[in-house]
Amino acid sequence: MTMAELPELEILRRDLEKEVAGRKVKSVEAPGTATIKRAGTKAKLQARLEGAKFEKVIRKGSHLCIGLDTGEFLVFKLGDRARFLRNQNKDEEIKGTAVVFTFTQHGQLRLIDPAKSSHCFVATAEELVELTAEDGLDLVDEPVSWTKFGEMVLRRKTKLKAVLMDPTMLVGIGPIYSDEILFEAGLKYDRIPQTLTTQEIRRLYRASVEIIHDSIKHGGATVGTDGYTTLSGIPGGYSGMINVYQRDGEMSPRARGPIVKAKFGSIMTYYCEDTQM
Repeated sequence: MTMAELPELEILRRDLEKEVAGRKVKSVEAPGTATIKRAGTKAKLQARLEGAKFEKVIRKGSHLCIGLDTGEFLVFKLGDRARFLRNQNKDEEIKGTAVVFTFTQHGQLRLIDPAKSSHCFVATAEELVELTAEDGLDLVDEPVSWTKFGEMVLRRKTKLKAVLMDPTMLVGIGPIYSDEILFEAGLKYDRIPQTLTTQEIRRLYRASVEIIHDSIKHGGATVGTDGYTTLSGIPGGYSGMINVYQRDGEMSPRARGPIVKAKFGSIMTYYCEDTQM
């Protein structure tokens, strides 16, 4: 499973802001009806969107939200291998196309959802607040001190990787960045928060902030042949900077031994045995 995590979602927000803000929706088509099930029906989605103008694009946690001139929001929750593409009207429709927004000018925005695990719907401002009420810290939008971060970590009783991936703790951290953060911090995935020293908590905090911002700076990470891309279909530049995720068997950047992998619930985790304690 390859889902866009916080850096990729923030980059997509910025791309959408540049590409579709100010565009007026001429028509909406939904070849992938599973993706719009929260919207009710295609007709209901069309009624709320056709003729509306896209305004400011915001990100609420892991939800991408396009403000409409009607006062509502077009909301996207991206699933496995989902991505956006900017297209010309005449471009061939690719497999997995779920929703197509055609503008009165300047082409289309397409949501590609091959796993049919994304959601696309319209929400009011009040519904959006309710939708994200349980979200944890946003490392891009909400600067926080290491002491506050540490307090939140220490309240958790699960293993560190699960702590980082808990959306009520941190939004948008999944398998990729949890592994990269733990490697940078020198901490093993199965450590329990209460065993961390003050120095280790500070390292975890610093690694969390730096890894996320570095990935955004370098364009996010593309994992696999059908992973994240920009709206233009360009892979993320951070991919070549990944240290451990799916690098099992390769030599560790910080030791003489290889990166290893271990089962963690329904997913795999990747780490350096020699430097992560």
